[in-house]
Amino acid sequence: MLLRVALAVAVLVIFVYGLVDVIRTDGRLTRGISKPAWIVVMIVLPVVGAILWLLIGRPRASSARQQSQRPPAAPDDDPDFLRNLEARRRHQAEEERLKKLKEDLDAKAKDDDAKGSGRDKHETDEHDTDGLK
Repeated sequence: MLLRVALAVAVLVIFVYGLVDVIRTDGRLTRGISKPAWIVVMIVLPVVGAILWLLIGRPRASSARQQSQRPPAAPDDDPDFLRNLEARRRHQAEEERLKKLKEDLDAKAKDDDAKGSGRDKHETDEHDTDGLK
């Protein structure tokens, strides 16, 4: 009795593991037959299909590594591109901030110069029209 239960659990575990593995595997990496065909084989022949999948259909470790080492298909999938983009954005924002601060400082210095030279011209008494006191 215990042997039958253990055997049933083992069959169920192998079937579920194989089926989940087939479903999660990229269709381009399956060997032998197509991914939908492997799913059908797994459902029709649960134990045999799972064993065949694990021995024949499952992608080799080297092809899975090659898949993971391929460059990203789009720039927004590339973490290095996104990191560099963010760094460039921060750098550009900092340059703009510094440029604005410099413009404000130059404007203030120009304003101070205009006020300073204005004091020299208007030091005479307002009521004295000929400039003599």
